[in-house]
Amino acid sequence: TNRLVWQGRGAWVCISPWNFPLAIFIGQVAAALVAGNTVLAKPAEQTPLIAHKAVTLLHECGIPNEVLQLVPGDGAVVGKALVKDPRIAGVAFTGSTETAQGINRALAAKNGPIVPFIAETGGINCMIVDATALPEQVVDDVMVSAFQSAGQRCSALRVLYLQEDVADGIITMLRGALAEWRVGHPWHPESDMGPLIDEEAARQIRRHIEKLLQTETLLAKSPVTDTPRSGYYIEPHVFGISRLDQLKREVFGPVLHVISYKASEFEQVLQDINESGYGLTLGVHSRIDGFAQQVFANTRVGNTYVNRNIVGAVVGVNPFGGQGLSGTGPKAGGPNYLQRFALERTYTDNVVAKGGNTDLFTMADD
Repeated sequence: TNRLVWQGRGAWVCISPWNFPLAIFIGQVAAALVAGNTVLAKPAEQTPLIAHKAVTLLHECGIPNEVLQLVPGDGAVVGKALVKDPRIAGVAFTGSTETAQGINRALAAKNGPIVPFIAETGGINCMIVDATALPEQVVDDVMVSAFQSAGQRCSALRVLYLQEDVADGIITMLRGALAEWRVGHPWHPESDMGPLIDEEAARQIRRHIEKLLQTETLLAKSPVTDTPRSGYYIEPHVFGISRLDQLKREVFGPVLHVISYKASEFEQVLQDINESGYGLTLGVHSRIDGFAQQVFANTRVGNTYVNRNIVGAVVGVNPFGGQGLSGTGPKAGGPNYLQRFALERTYTDNVVAKGGNTDLFTMADD
């Protein structure tokens, strides 16, 4: 008889980000626990109170304290120490590509067992629009993809490729949509977009905008509104750029970059996306199914969305995760996610040597 069994690996470190302070935190922790592991949960330093409440509720629901521990603190100090500890059996991380690369190097430098590393990082996410696309649908999906949550999603749209035949018309419509977009306090129903997470995030976005204002073309922006005195509010900006490689890293905020391309340059567009090294989300707007299929087949991207927005993946419906600089897989919310948290073992028994039943059918049933 042969049996394949699964068991937990040991103590996992789960490092979650601030932009989904409950969903991603719980997703990592629950996956590690249900696969038979103990968990050291390290939330982002910006959102420890949400994580504390979640862990408190899990303990109240019956998860033993010694099985799940909350370890808040600065990532560069607490996270670094946890990852280097020789007792750690695995690391699940969602955050920046640079931090993931640092964790990967730290794990590789340790002596002892080789431990798994699940990383979901950011992306320079693109949307390709051809001349057959429905402009109204494009603009609706661009607004949601680029500016919902103030662009503070790893899946958010960063670069919009517009076929030159329809570029001017779509940019005009996008300019009109932004004119109606309101930046304000999230509690107010009239607000379409709230603030950035903190001062450092706002500083980086302002620096990027100032640089582009000097070198590129400002195509559109939202009007300045009556924003609260506290908070880090930045109105959405849309810039025209000429090449994808002008963006060296993810821009984590409400800034959209537009590139116009000729139909004859389509293959070059796909090549540029692949050469960026990032591969998290990709959008396609076209009424030609073959066009969308060609994009999907020739790009190295984890999640491709056709004629819809590129944010808001649903667990069990749109398993989420990237490749290349955007992550390791397996996809969260997918059928292979839990397996990464567990070990496979086989048990092979020569039952004949014990005087057991040699009937083949009985053995098969066993």
